[in-house]
Amino acid sequence: MNSNHYDVIVIGAGSMGMAAGYFLAKSGKRTLLLDSFNPPHNNGSHHGDTRIIRYAYGEGAEYVPLALKAQELWNDLEKATGKPLFLQTGVLNVGMEKTDFIQNIISSSQTYSLPLEVLTSDEVNKRWPGISLSNEYISCFEPTSGVLKPEECISAYRELAEQHGASIITNTRVKEIKAQNDGVAINTGNQTYYSDSLVVSAGAWSGELLSMLDLKLPLQPIRKTFAWFEADERLYNHKDFPAFAFNTSKGLYYGFPSIDGSGLKVGRHDGGEQINPDQPMLGFGELAEDEADLVQFLNSNMPNSHHLKYGKTCIYTLTPDENFIIDLHPAYSNIAIAAGFSGHGFKFSSAVGQILSELISSGKTEQDISLFAINRFI
Repeated sequence: MNSNHYDVIVIGAGSMGMAAGYFLAKSGKRTLLLDSFNPPHNNGSHHGDTRIIRYAYGEGAEYVPLALKAQELWNDLEKATGKPLFLQTGVLNVGMEKTDFIQNIISSSQTYSLPLEVLTSDEVNKRWPGISLSNEYISCFEPTSGVLKPEECISAYRELAEQHGASIITNTRVKEIKAQNDGVAINTGNQTYYSDSLVVSAGAWSGELLSMLDLKLPLQPIRKTFAWFEADERLYNHKDFPAFAFNTSKGLYYGFPSIDGSGLKVGRHDGGEQINPDQPMLGFGELAEDEADLVQFLNSNMPNSHHLKYGKTCIYTLTPDENFIIDLHPAYSNIAIAAGFSGHGFKFSSAVGQILSELISSGKTEQDISLFAINRFI
Protein backbone atom coordinates (compact mmCIF):
# COMPACT_ATOMS: atom_id res chain seq x y z
CA MET A 1 0.00 0.00 0.00
CA ASN A 2 1.16 3.53 -0.78
CA SER A 3 2.29 4.99 2.54
CA ASN A 4 0.72 8.29 1.48
CA HIS A 5 -2.70 6.72 0.92
CA TYR A 6 -5.38 6.87 3.60
CA ASP A 7 -9.00 5.89 3.94
CA VAL A 8 -9.84 9.44 5.02
CA ILE A 9 -8.01 12.75 5.15
CA VAL A 10 -9.31 15.50 7.44
CA ILE A 11 -8.24 19.04 6.51
CA GLY A 12 -8.47 21.22 9.61
CA ALA A 13 -7.84 19.50 12.94
CA GLY A 14 -9.50 22.02 15.22
CA SER A 15 -12.65 21.36 17.21
CA MET A 16 -14.76 19.60 14.54
CA GLY A 17 -11.87 18.05 12.67
CA MET A 18 -10.09 16.57 15.66
CA ALA A 19 -13.31 15.02 16.92
CA ALA A 20 -13.97 13.61 13.43
CA GLY A 21 -10.44 12.22 13.33
CA TYR A 22 -11.03 10.38 16.58
CA PHE A 23 -14.34 8.85 15.51
CA LEU A 24 -12.95 7.86 12.10
CA ALA A 25 -9.83 6.26 13.56
CA LYS A 26 -11.87 4.52 16.23
CA SER A 27 -14.09 3.02 13.52
CA GLY A 28 -11.00 1.45 11.96
CA LYS A 29 -10.33 3.88 9.13
CA ARG A 30 -6.76 4.80 8.28
CA THR A 31 -6.99 8.51 9.03
CA LEU A 32 -4.73 11.49 8.36
CA LEU A 33 -5.37 14.93 9.86
CA LEU A 34 -3.71 17.97 8.29
CA ASP A 35 -3.61 21.37 9.96
CA SER A 36 -1.94 24.69 9.13
CA PHE A 37 -1.07 25.11 12.81
CA ASN A 38 -0.55 22.78 15.78
CA PRO A 39 -3.92 22.25 17.51
CA PRO A 40 -5.01 23.35 19.99
CA HIS A 41 -3.74 26.79 18.96
CA ASN A 42 -4.62 30.50 19.11
CA ASN A 43 -5.13 31.18 15.41
CA GLY A 44 -8.76 30.22 14.88
CA SER A 45 -11.97 29.88 16.83
CA HIS A 46 -11.36 27.33 19.58
CA HIS A 47 -9.04 29.07 22.06
CA GLY A 48 -9.83 31.24 25.08
CA ASP A 49 -10.13 28.66 27.91
CA THR A 50 -13.93 28.42 28.05
CA ARG A 51 -17.04 27.80 25.95
CA ILE A 52 -20.68 27.74 27.06
CA ILE A 53 -22.73 24.59 26.53
CA ARG A 54 -26.49 25.02 26.94
CA TYR A 55 -29.38 22.82 25.88
CA ALA A 56 -32.55 24.97 25.94
CA TYR A 57 -31.36 26.80 22.86
CA GLY A 58 -32.15 30.42 22.08
CA GLU A 59 -31.11 29.96 18.46
CA GLY A 60 -33.86 27.40 17.86
CA ALA A 61 -35.27 24.14 19.19
CA GLU A 62 -33.78 22.26 16.22
CA TYR A 63 -30.41 22.47 17.97
CA VAL A 64 -31.53 20.79 21.21
CA PRO A 65 -31.08 17.11 20.20
CA LEU A 66 -27.63 17.95 18.86
CA ALA A 67 -26.69 19.73 22.11
CA LEU A 68 -27.87 16.80 24.22
CA LYS A 69 -25.93 14.34 22.05
CA ALA A 70 -22.85 16.55 22.27
CA GLN A 71 -23.01 16.60 26.08
CA GLU A 72 -23.31 12.81 26.13
CA LEU A 73 -20.17 12.59 23.99
CA TRP A 74 -18.29 15.14 26.13
CA ASN A 75 -19.10 12.98 29.14
CA ASP A 76 -17.74 9.95 27.25
CA LEU A 77 -14.56 11.88 26.44
CA GLU A 78 -14.07 12.79 30.10
CA LYS A 79 -14.43 9.13 31.10
CA ALA A 80 -12.10 7.90 28.34
CA THR A 81 -9.29 10.32 29.21
CA GLY A 82 -9.84 11.04 32.89
CA LYS A 83 -9.62 14.76 32.12
CA PRO A 84 -12.10 17.26 33.62
CA LEU A 85 -13.58 18.98 30.56
CA PHE A 86 -16.94 20.30 31.80
CA LEU A 87 -17.91 22.57 34.71
CA GLN A 88 -21.60 22.55 35.65
CA THR A 89 -21.94 26.23 36.51
CA GLY A 90 -25.43 26.59 35.08
CA VAL A 91 -26.16 29.19 32.39
CA LEU A 92 -28.24 32.34 32.88
CA ASN A 93 -29.92 33.65 29.72
CA VAL A 94 -31.23 37.23 29.95
CA GLY A 95 -33.45 39.13 27.55
CA MET A 96 -36.78 40.81 26.98
CA GLU A 97 -39.66 38.38 27.37
CA LYS A 98 -41.08 38.65 23.85
CA THR A 99 -37.78 38.19 21.98
CA ASP A 100 -37.22 35.07 19.90
CA PHE A 101 -34.12 34.34 22.00
CA ILE A 102 -36.07 34.03 25.26
CA GLN A 103 -39.14 32.42 23.71
CA ASN A 104 -37.01 29.77 21.97
CA ILE A 105 -35.33 28.92 25.27
CA ILE A 106 -38.65 28.54 27.07
CA SER A 107 -40.34 26.55 24.29
CA SER A 108 -37.36 24.24 23.69
CA SER A 109 -37.15 23.49 27.43
CA GLN A 110 -40.83 22.55 27.39
CA THR A 111 -40.57 20.46 24.22
CA TYR A 112 -37.63 18.45 25.52
CA SER A 113 -38.48 18.50 29.27
CA LEU A 114 -35.29 20.36 30.16
CA PRO A 115 -34.88 21.85 33.64
CA LEU A 116 -35.31 25.62 33.44
CA GLU A 117 -36.13 28.37 35.92
CA VAL A 118 -37.78 31.52 34.57
CA LEU A 119 -36.85 34.40 36.87
CA THR A 120 -37.78 38.07 37.22
CA SER A 121 -35.06 40.71 37.34
CA ASP A 122 -35.60 41.10 41.09
CA GLU A 123 -35.17 37.36 41.62
CA VAL A 124 -31.93 37.40 39.63
CA ASN A 125 -30.54 40.40 41.51
CA LYS A 126 -31.23 38.76 44.87
CA ARG A 127 -29.86 35.37 43.88
CA TRP A 128 -26.67 36.73 42.27
CA PRO A 129 -25.70 40.02 43.95
CA GLY A 130 -23.06 40.55 41.27
CA ILE A 131 -25.83 41.22 38.74
CA SER A 132 -27.93 44.39 38.54
CA LEU A 133 -30.72 43.80 36.02
CA SER A 134 -33.29 46.41 35.07
CA ASN A 135 -36.92 45.28 35.26
CA GLU A 136 -37.34 45.22 31.45
CA TYR A 137 -35.60 41.82 31.43
CA ILE A 138 -36.53 38.31 32.41
CA SER A 139 -34.07 35.46 32.79
CA CYS A 140 -33.95 31.75 32.09
CA PHE A 141 -31.57 29.78 34.31
CA GLU A 142 -30.56 26.35 33.10
CA PRO A 143 -28.93 24.63 36.09
CA THR A 144 -27.58 21.53 34.29
CA SER A 145 -25.62 23.38 31.61
CA GLY A 146 -22.23 25.02 32.02
CA VAL A 147 -18.73 25.47 30.66
CA LEU A 148 -16.44 23.41 28.43
CA LYS A 149 -12.64 23.79 28.33
CA PRO A 150 -12.01 23.92 24.57
CA GLU A 151 -8.25 23.51 24.36
CA GLU A 152 -8.40 20.58 26.76
CA CYS A 153 -11.28 19.03 24.79
CA ILE A 154 -9.24 19.19 21.57
CA SER A 155 -6.15 17.82 23.30
CA ALA A 156 -8.23 14.94 24.65
CA TYR A 157 -9.59 14.06 21.20
CA ARG A 158 -6.09 14.36 19.74
CA GLU A 159 -4.73 11.97 22.34
CA LEU A 160 -7.44 9.40 21.64
CA ALA A 161 -7.23 9.81 17.85
CA GLU A 162 -3.51 9.04 17.96
CA GLN A 163 -4.11 6.10 20.29
CA HIS A 164 -6.46 4.69 17.66
CA GLY A 165 -3.83 5.08 14.95
CA ALA A 166 -4.63 8.44 13.37
CA SER A 167 -1.71 10.37 11.88
CA ILE A 168 -1.57 14.14 12.49
CA ILE A 169 0.62 16.42 10.40
CA THR A 170 0.79 19.95 11.81
CA ASN A 171 2.02 23.32 10.53
CA THR A 172 1.25 22.17 7.00
CA ARG A 173 -0.98 24.09 4.64
CA VAL A 174 -2.96 22.50 1.82
CA LYS A 175 -2.14 24.06 -1.57
CA GLU A 176 -4.35 22.01 -3.87
CA ILE A 177 -7.20 19.52 -3.71
CA LYS A 178 -8.11 17.29 -6.65
CA ALA A 179 -11.29 15.29 -6.20
CA GLN A 180 -12.90 12.44 -8.06
CA ASN A 181 -15.68 10.11 -7.04
CA ASP A 182 -13.22 7.35 -6.26
CA GLY A 183 -10.64 9.37 -4.39
CA VAL A 184 -8.94 12.63 -3.46
CA ALA A 185 -5.39 13.98 -3.88
CA ILE A 186 -4.14 16.62 -1.43
CA ASN A 187 -1.01 18.59 -2.28
CA THR A 188 0.82 20.55 0.43
CA GLY A 189 3.57 21.94 -1.78
CA ASN A 190 6.21 19.39 -0.78
CA GLN A 191 4.06 16.26 -0.52
CA THR A 192 0.93 14.71 -2.03
CA TYR A 193 -1.44 12.60 0.04
CA TYR A 194 -4.20 10.40 -1.31
CA SER A 195 -7.41 9.15 0.24
CA ASP A 196 -10.70 7.50 -0.58
CA SER A 197 -12.63 10.18 1.30
CA LEU A 198 -12.16 13.71 2.60
CA VAL A 199 -13.44 15.88 5.46
CA VAL A 200 -13.06 19.67 5.18
CA SER A 201 -13.39 21.40 8.56
CA ALA A 202 -10.96 24.28 8.36
CA GLY A 203 -12.83 27.11 10.08
CA ALA A 204 -12.09 30.52 8.57
CA TRP A 205 -10.03 28.87 5.81
CA SER A 206 -12.87 26.59 4.65
CA GLY A 207 -14.04 28.97 1.91
CA GLU A 208 -10.66 28.94 0.17
CA LEU A 209 -10.38 25.15 0.40
CA LEU A 210 -13.91 24.53 -0.81
CA SER A 211 -13.30 26.77 -3.82
CA MET A 212 -10.72 24.14 -4.87
CA LEU A 213 -13.67 21.76 -4.99
CA ASP A 214 -15.74 24.08 -7.20
CA LEU A 215 -17.89 25.12 -4.28
CA LYS A 216 -18.40 28.78 -3.49
CA LEU A 217 -20.17 29.26 -0.17
CA PRO A 218 -21.04 32.54 1.61
CA LEU A 219 -18.60 32.11 4.50
CA GLN A 220 -17.47 35.37 6.10
CA PRO A 221 -14.63 35.41 8.66
CA ILE A 222 -15.18 38.03 11.39
CA ARG A 223 -12.76 39.43 13.98
CA LYS A 224 -14.13 38.94 17.49
CA THR A 225 -12.86 40.09 20.88
CA PHE A 226 -13.25 38.93 24.47
CA ALA A 227 -11.59 39.89 27.73
CA TRP A 228 -11.09 39.06 31.38
CA PHE A 229 -11.81 41.63 34.10
CA GLU A 230 -10.81 41.80 37.75
CA ALA A 231 -13.61 40.28 39.79
CA ASP A 232 -14.77 40.18 43.38
CA GLU A 233 -14.35 36.45 43.97
CA ARG A 234 -17.09 36.49 46.61
CA LEU A 235 -19.57 37.44 43.88
CA TYR A 236 -18.21 35.96 40.67
CA ASN A 237 -16.43 32.71 41.53
CA HIS A 238 -17.48 29.71 39.41
CA LYS A 239 -19.01 27.80 42.31
CA ASP A 240 -21.55 30.57 42.97
CA PHE A 241 -21.91 32.46 39.68
CA PRO A 242 -23.16 31.07 36.34
CA ALA A 243 -22.02 31.43 32.77
CA PHE A 244 -24.36 33.84 30.99
CA ALA A 245 -25.79 35.24 27.77
CA PHE A 246 -27.47 38.67 27.74
CA ASN A 247 -29.57 39.73 24.77
CA THR A 248 -29.62 43.51 25.36
CA SER A 249 -30.71 46.52 23.32
CA LYS A 250 -27.02 47.24 22.65
CA GLY A 251 -26.03 43.75 21.58
CA LEU A 252 -25.75 40.09 22.53
CA TYR A 253 -23.09 39.53 25.19
CA TYR A 254 -21.88 36.34 26.84
CA GLY A 255 -19.50 35.48 29.61
CA PHE A 256 -18.15 33.24 32.30
CA PRO A 257 -17.60 33.32 36.04
CA SER A 258 -14.12 33.65 37.45
CA ILE A 259 -12.75 30.11 37.20
CA ASP A 260 -9.95 29.48 39.70
CA GLY A 261 -9.37 33.21 40.05
CA SER A 262 -9.04 33.91 36.30
CA GLY A 263 -11.39 36.90 36.39
CA LEU A 264 -14.81 37.56 34.89
CA LYS A 265 -14.70 36.83 31.15
CA VAL A 266 -16.96 38.78 28.76
CA GLY A 267 -17.38 38.87 24.99
CA ARG A 268 -19.82 40.20 22.44
CA HIS A 269 -21.46 37.70 20.11
CA ASP A 270 -22.87 40.03 17.44
CA GLY A 271 -20.97 42.66 15.45
CA GLY A 272 -17.31 42.51 14.51
CA GLU A 273 -15.18 43.39 11.49
CA GLN A 274 -14.83 41.33 8.32
CA ILE A 275 -11.31 39.98 7.86
CA ASN A 276 -9.09 37.93 5.59
CA PRO A 277 -7.73 35.16 7.86
CA ASP A 278 -4.43 35.20 5.98
CA GLN A 279 -3.80 38.85 6.82
CA PRO A 280 -2.56 40.00 10.26
CA MET A 281 -5.51 40.72 12.53
CA LEU A 282 -5.64 43.67 14.91
CA GLY A 283 -5.00 42.58 18.46
CA PHE A 284 -7.32 43.29 21.36
CA GLY A 285 -7.27 46.98 22.21
CA GLU A 286 -6.03 48.15 18.82
CA LEU A 287 -9.58 49.34 18.23
CA ALA A 288 -10.80 51.70 20.94
CA GLU A 289 -14.21 50.06 21.12
CA ASP A 290 -12.74 46.66 22.03
CA GLU A 291 -12.56 47.48 25.71
CA ALA A 292 -15.16 50.25 25.81
CA ASP A 293 -17.97 48.06 24.50
CA LEU A 294 -17.40 45.36 27.11
CA VAL A 295 -17.00 47.89 29.91
CA GLN A 296 -20.34 49.54 29.08
CA PHE A 297 -21.98 46.12 29.27
CA LEU A 298 -20.43 45.43 32.68
CA ASN A 299 -21.29 48.89 34.00
CA SER A 300 -24.92 48.36 33.02
CA ASN A 301 -25.35 44.80 34.26
CA MET A 302 -22.46 43.78 36.58
CA PRO A 303 -21.17 47.06 37.98
CA ASN A 304 -18.98 45.44 40.64
CA SER A 305 -16.28 44.53 38.15
CA HIS A 306 -14.80 46.43 35.21
CA HIS A 307 -11.01 46.71 35.53
CA LEU A 308 -9.48 45.03 32.48
CA LYS A 309 -6.93 42.28 33.06
CA TYR A 310 -6.30 41.34 29.42
CA GLY A 311 -8.14 40.63 26.18
CA LYS A 312 -7.81 38.37 23.15
CA THR A 313 -9.14 38.03 19.62
CA CYS A 314 -10.59 35.08 17.74
CA ILE A 315 -12.42 34.42 14.48
CA TYR A 316 -16.06 33.63 13.80
CA THR A 317 -16.96 32.28 10.36
CA LEU A 318 -20.52 33.40 9.63
CA THR A 319 -23.11 32.01 7.27
CA PRO A 320 -25.89 34.42 6.17
CA ASP A 321 -28.47 32.70 8.41
CA GLU A 322 -25.91 31.89 11.17
CA ASN A 323 -26.84 28.21 10.98
CA PHE A 324 -24.09 25.68 10.35
CA ILE A 325 -23.12 23.82 7.19
CA ILE A 326 -22.79 20.08 7.82
CA ASP A 327 -23.31 18.02 4.69
CA LEU A 328 -21.81 16.01 1.87
CA HIS A 329 -20.43 17.82 -1.15
CA PRO A 330 -23.22 18.05 -3.75
CA ALA A 331 -21.00 16.57 -6.47
CA TYR A 332 -18.82 14.19 -4.46
CA SER A 333 -20.42 11.78 -2.01
CA ASN A 334 -17.00 10.96 -0.56
CA ILE A 335 -16.42 14.51 0.73
CA ALA A 336 -18.00 15.75 3.96
CA ILE A 337 -18.02 19.42 4.93
CA ALA A 338 -18.36 21.18 8.29
CA ALA A 339 -18.18 24.97 8.09
CA GLY A 340 -19.77 28.27 9.03
CA PHE A 341 -20.29 27.66 12.74
CA SER A 342 -21.06 31.34 13.24
CA GLY A 343 -19.67 31.68 16.74
CA HIS A 344 -21.88 29.08 18.42
CA GLY A 345 -20.46 25.79 17.18
CA PHE A 346 -17.86 24.61 19.68
CA LYS A 347 -20.31 23.07 22.14
CA PHE A 348 -21.55 20.78 19.35
CA SER A 349 -18.15 19.72 18.04
CA SER A 350 -18.15 16.30 19.70
CA ALA A 351 -21.44 15.46 17.98
CA VAL A 352 -20.36 17.08 14.70
CA GLY A 353 -17.23 14.90 14.70
CA GLN A 354 -19.36 11.80 15.08
CA ILE A 355 -21.72 13.00 12.32
CA LEU A 356 -18.82 13.57 9.92
CA SER A 357 -17.54 10.08 10.64
CA GLU A 358 -20.99 8.64 9.92
CA LEU A 359 -21.34 10.63 6.68
CA ILE A 360 -17.97 9.38 5.46
CA SER A 361 -18.68 5.79 6.49
CA SER A 362 -22.26 5.38 5.24
CA GLY A 363 -23.37 8.59 3.57
CA LYS A 364 -25.93 9.24 6.28
CA THR A 365 -26.17 10.07 9.98
CA GLU A 366 -28.50 9.30 12.85
CA GLN A 367 -28.77 13.01 13.67
CA ASP A 368 -31.18 15.32 11.88
CA ILE A 369 -28.92 17.74 10.00
CA SER A 370 -31.51 19.07 7.55
CA LEU A 371 -31.14 22.58 9.02
CA PHE A 372 -27.48 22.51 7.98
CA ALA A 373 -27.95 21.45 4.35
CA ILE A 374 -25.49 22.91 1.87
CA ASN A 375 -28.09 23.34 -0.86
CA ARG A 376 -29.57 26.41 0.84
CA PHE A 377 -26.56 28.36 -0.43
CA ILE A 378 -26.03 26.91 -3.92
